[in-house]
Amino acid sequence: MQAEDYPIDPVMLLSVLNCHLRDYFASLDILCEEVGLDKAEVEEKLAAIDYHYNPELNQFV
Repeated sequence: MQAEDYPIDPVMLLSVLNCHLRDYFASLDILCEEVGLDKAEVEEKLAAIDYHYNPELNQFV
């Protein structure tokens, strides 16, 4: 997937990102770099629904 293929809806984005983090990417930084997502924008969008990236878990929780 490329950046434009990721969902706009925060809940759907959360689901897809956590799946990709679990299965394909060792960190949010690597995921964002590989697919062209703006990390700050992703974190802001998910913070709006009270989810924050936990690097130890490599998931938004």
